[in-house]
Amino acid sequence: MRTFILTTTMLMFCLLLKGQEIKSDSIKFTYCELVGTGRFLSNKVTVQIDFGQVAKFFSDNRYKDPATGKRVIFNSMIDALNFMGKDGWEFVQAYIVTEGSGSSAQSVYHFLLKKLTSLVEKEK
Repeated sequence: MRTFILTTTMLMFCLLLKGQEIKSDSIKFTYCELVGTGRFLSNKVTVQIDFGQVAKFFSDNRYKDPATGKRVIFNSMIDALNFMGKDGWEFVQAYIVTEGSGSSAQSVYHFLLKKLTSLVEKEK
């Protein structure tokens, strides 16, 4: 009888306890994509950061340092990922697309990142 009462009491506590809840529609993220291609006769990569902005046909989409205005050259895609991580971006997914065939094949690296922009509370 004691085990039944103890079990029932424990089940009641489990049903009444409630943790912190964040509704998924109240979380807002901003996404970006790092696109890296190897440079000719170099170990470094050219990285374009796509924030979803409108780009002109002949515009240079490579990332520029806001202070100097010069292009930032990364040693590798991980170097670019660490650079973005310092600014609060979080890694989501990576995939590789191979362009061309045979000896002219080139791998293009795509890293998807997200950044928490706001938590919006629902009006009651």
